Amino acid sequence: MTGHVSIRLASERVNHSVSSSNVLPRFYTPGEVITGTQDFMRGHGTYAEDDCLKSSVAGVMQKVNKLICIRPLKSRYVGEIGDVVVGRILEVQQRRWKVETNSRLDSVLQLSSVNLPGGELRRRSVEDEQMMRMYLQEGDLISAEVQSLFSDGSLSLHTRSLKYGKLSQGTLVKVFPSLIKRRKNHFHNLLCGVSIIIGNNGFIWISPLMQDLMIEESKDEINNYESQSVSKSDREAMARVKNCILALVASKMMLDDTSIMFAYEESLKYDSVKDLLDPEAMLDIAFLTQHKINNIMDE
Repeated sequence: MTGHVSIRLASERVNHSVSSSNVLPRFYTPGEVITGTQDFMRGHGTYAEDDCLKSSVAGVMQKVNKLICIRPLKSRYVGEIGDVVVGRILEVQQRRWKVETNSRLDSVLQLSSVNLPGGELRRRSVEDEQMMRMYLQEGDLISAEVQSLFSDGSLSLHTRSLKYGKLSQGTLVKVFPSLIKRRKNHFHNLLCGVSIIIGNNGFIWISPLMQDLMIEESKDEINNYESQSVSKSDREAMARVKNCILALVASKMMLDDTSIMFAYEESLKYDSVKDLLDPEAMLDIAFLTQHKINNIMDE
């Protein structure tokens, strides 16, 4: 039995000179000293001991003026009203759907909080309730917005805007919610011909460029779009975007449309999408992406 061994010349290895500037986020472990207490204020994820500020969780540092926080990486999503989320239907219940949103508790999508086919605004009838599984069934993926929070911390969602609703023809990437940057817009059409929805809950949806299809086209045309096959070039572009996201996550980098697009541009020097999963290539892409971001911030 023979195994595959990858051998590369030293001259072909990734140039890690960028790493000497320590541009990637610093990762702290519980109990690790962050800095002295005299210069900074203690924020979430930190505690004071022996005149030092120490980390109480495993995560990356966020500093705002004199305030230092450690944002834990492995934590459940804590929703806020107005957040954009990507979720999966778990169960069809009476007048509502249970949705998995990477939260501590399952979220709820009420029948009264969805747009029915045709977009007409009317009271939900008994017939609508009986046909709920025709709208959304177990396993379906949706994009939605957090409408309100229940007293136990669970989320109430809505899909009443035309940009929200059932998702199809794409791939889902799950990352740490703490790595998602909060932005005014979480729906993006990237220049590489791919649409992404960056859910605040750490679920990222990657699909072929939709060109606002949900807003401009009729229901029949949307259904026709869902039944079409995705071209090979679109699948390759989507796979490249996914692997770029995984490269950024491996280096604990924050995710938004800018960092993902920068990573995509840096990845183009690798001909094969599969090569992007090589640990050295992932580190290379992350370093160069952070270097670009730093250059923009310095300007």
